[in-house]
Amino acid sequence: MQVAEQEVTATRHPLEPLSADEIEAAAAILRGQRDLGEHAQFVYVTLMEPPKDRVYAFDTSDCAPLDREAFVVLRERAQCVVYEAVVSLTAREVLSWREVPGVQAPITEDEIAQYEQIVKSDPRWQEAMRRRGVTDFSRARLDPWPAGYYGPADAPERVRLLRPLTWVGSGAEGDNAYARPVEGLIVRFDLGRMEVDEVEDHGVVPLAPHSGNFTARGISAPGNFPSFGQGPRTDLRPVEIVQPSGPSFEVSGHEVRWQRWRLHVGFTPREGLVLHDVAYVDRGEVRPILYRASLSEMFIPYGDPSPTHYRKNVFDMGEAGIGLFANSLELGCDCLGEIYYFDGWVNDGLGRAVRIPNAICMHEEDDGVLWKHTDYRSGRAEVRRSRRLVLSMFTTVGNYDYGFFWYFYQDGSIEYEVKLTGVISTGSVQTGEQPRYGTLVAPGVYGPNHQHIFCVRLDMGVDGPSNTVVECDSVPVDPESDNPHGNAWEVSRTPLRRESEAQRLADTNVGRFWRIENPNRRNALGGPVAYRLEPGPSTPPLQRPDTYAMRRAQFATRNLWVTAYDPDERFAAGAYPYQHPGGAGLPEWVKADRPLVNSDVVLWHTFVAHHVVRPEDWPVMPVTTAGCKLRPDGFFDGNPSLDVPEPASHSCDHHTAGAHVTEAGHAGDDALERTRGGRLS
Repeated sequence: MQVAEQEVTATRHPLEPLSADEIEAAAAILRGQRDLGEHAQFVYVTLMEPPKDRVYAFDTSDCAPLDREAFVVLRERAQCVVYEAVVSLTAREVLSWREVPGVQAPITEDEIAQYEQIVKSDPRWQEAMRRRGVTDFSRARLDPWPAGYYGPADAPERVRLLRPLTWVGSGAEGDNAYARPVEGLIVRFDLGRMEVDEVEDHGVVPLAPHSGNFTARGISAPGNFPSFGQGPRTDLRPVEIVQPSGPSFEVSGHEVRWQRWRLHVGFTPREGLVLHDVAYVDRGEVRPILYRASLSEMFIPYGDPSPTHYRKNVFDMGEAGIGLFANSLELGCDCLGEIYYFDGWVNDGLGRAVRIPNAICMHEEDDGVLWKHTDYRSGRAEVRRSRRLVLSMFTTVGNYDYGFFWYFYQDGSIEYEVKLTGVISTGSVQTGEQPRYGTLVAPGVYGPNHQHIFCVRLDMGVDGPSNTVVECDSVPVDPESDNPHGNAWEVSRTPLRRESEAQRLADTNVGRFWRIENPNRRNALGGPVAYRLEPGPSTPPLQRPDTYAMRRAQFATRNLWVTAYDPDERFAAGAYPYQHPGGAGLPEWVKADRPLVNSDVVLWHTFVAHHVVRPEDWPVMPVTTAGCKLRPDGFFDGNPSLDVPEPASHSCDHHTAGAHVTEAGHAGDDALERTRGGRLS
């Protein structure tokens, strides 16, 4: 390709994502030096991140730019073999090349584009559809569910599989096909040979009688369920987000500076949004907190034993890639206000660069009260408004849409939040039947019980790479001699010294959190500087541990894992979970039982969106959220947000406490009485 012959220039920072030119250059170099055949398929072309010490040196000295390298995953379709390569874009040579035996690469868009029409042409599938009264096969919609692993016949070294599921739409534009699931029909599709291997038909359940459309034009259409019989609301007045002087952040390449925060924005086809080099400027000193942060894996197990649903156990990152399916975000819809967008660059099967415009959105937003106190004696209040920086992306994986949000606060806190929306994966039941393992959402349609289990990887560096993780529980004091009034409780501290000890569960009964301490640096009060990880919702997986799905998702059995840093250990369920029989990733790595005290540690936090479906989740699901927080805990000497300026409105801090406004707009007669009556709480 012409672009491959262009000179690849070094970027300003070594963690900048690969550019379009670099992606295509890496593919061209591999073709030229490895004599790739016509069946070679580029799965991922991403930045080969330099070693930490070289990145640190780059940040702290005036050295020459680091070499740019690409990490490439390829699949040789004819041989059904996966290869990994490292390519130097600076020296224009292949630095390493190896076969990865016994694995399957994630599914690619090229495969997704081909399989559906092949299934629709299969006589066995067609006959099953006719039994359900469907003869217009163009109305059918298939979703490419990964096959998982359910025994030796699914072994990744033997075959590459899909198990597509079928729905039936009306054929009208914008119709929600998920309103008519085809129950009991499962296809085993061989991706290597691109043919249907087997069709299972477990009996006919009538198609649901109603549509489930949710566009403004469709909600009141005849035959729709639910039907509200009215158009869009007309009583909403505009809300405008205005920053007349522009946003407060500054961007250079992928480096972001916002108030006291410093960070780099990354993007990969597997992980989507990645954060690098997160630091806080404290009284002129740039203090590191996180070296790298990203979602490591998503696991969605379904709790319905029926033939259609028990094999719904997917790893959306390792089996597909959330960056690959990132949305192009739109101003006024996905993001409001003064927006800065980052494009995402991925590759197609031929190694050509593909641009995802506006893949990442960055903006500021008001977040309510930051801190406040009213002096009840004088009636004077001091209050500050909280503003946060938001970095976000959305991805669509089949029926579900996921938003991934990082929030940075003025008090030094960091929050990670996943927003779940889209359309539930549906099943059919006989008319009048109540599903046992789910919730009826429309006549003949139900949403099976399921969970969304997320594991975020936090490569910590609190004031440097030497950290210790301490588990903190709030417990009553015993014996009675130390607690004569029965009211005393204290915070017990348990250092997690080795990987065998650092596999922990969240426990709300003791208010458990984990401190990431730097024992080599003390705050003004003499304690080690630290951040605390406050866990998110933690309903455990409800599948038996011996199921095939849980063998593959052992990371989900713990809410916290701590491992010694290894740049090759990035994904909680292993690098290649597609059809993997299990045991890879975290359960394999921690067998080394590496020491963790005062060392470079990585935290893996698992949190859960436990989904017992509601009728209100149909036909499109309102956003529900799950996530976690990192909050400073002795990292600063006091409240770091004391320097946030007063609100612009002069009415905020000069009012009288307790005064209220009547309907006529005047202070009520009981204002003084209310002030006097509320001194202590």
